[in-house]
Amino acid sequence: MEFGKVAVLMGGKAAEREISLKSGTAVTQALQRQQIDATACDVSTLEDLQEIAKQYDRAFIALHGRWGEDGKVQAALEDLGIPYTGSGMAASAIAMDKLRSKWMWRGAGLPTPDFVWISDNNPFDRNAFSIPFPVIVKPSHEGSSIGMRKVDSLAELEKAVIYAQQFDSEVLIEQWVTGSEFTAGILNGEALPLIQLKTSHDFYDFEAKYKSNDTQYICPCGLPEELEVSIQKMALQAFDVIGAKTWGRIDVMLDESNQPWLIELNSVPGMTDHSLVPMAAKQAGRSFEQLVVEILASTL
Repeated sequence: MEFGKVAVLMGGKAAEREISLKSGTAVTQALQRQQIDATACDVSTLEDLQEIAKQYDRAFIALHGRWGEDGKVQAALEDLGIPYTGSGMAASAIAMDKLRSKWMWRGAGLPTPDFVWISDNNPFDRNAFSIPFPVIVKPSHEGSSIGMRKVDSLAELEKAVIYAQQFDSEVLIEQWVTGSEFTAGILNGEALPLIQLKTSHDFYDFEAKYKSNDTQYICPCGLPEELEVSIQKMALQAFDVIGAKTWGRIDVMLDESNQPWLIELNSVPGMTDHSLVPMAAKQAGRSFEQLVVEILASTL
């Protein structure tokens, strides 16, 4: 396949910048090992993208979080006529928005935990709050579990909302699901083997993802085959409802009654050689190099 010159877009200006630099470096090195002319490009402005458009034939997006995963870079690349990996502008923007993803899934009849939201026009009203505790509070437009807290009381909830508002003016308060956490990698219409996540933390938070030594990633996930297949089908449907393309990752909670609940869609998941999508791809028989080339091939 003739890819020409490939810019691997990394870094950015979001809270997940350091994670993106690691993903981008791993992707660049893997492409180079396949004799593809790939260059790591630390980008954070429209001017950076304009310069890339003059020098490169296509882009592999390894940017996480805002300005990278939220549709803005995708819109700029479309305007500049540069083919790029992953979902388009609209699907990227929706996937980055936890609240609107849940509205779409609920509208399509897919299961997602009950929730309320807070915004400048919809302030927190403790007297009207009716979701039973515990709940989890999330900034609507952040990734890597940044700004998230599990809370067990109304007093804690008010503090958690104020904390989340430091990251986003729009905050999601979601019903806590007691059970097991799974993730489903999606690649070109295929749901990869599920990974079960086990952590000593209350949930799979930033510390568990990037700093803890006791987080466990179980793949094969240990579920009965019929249940795993049903969750994979639901993940594919959730991916399609958002309008996502090529690749991504759907996070799912499985409650104590074996009912799966959709949590969120990551349209540009982590891509180090020990990240979740590469781990699932390896279980499905794809090396890291094969995975990144397959994702890049979608730009042809």
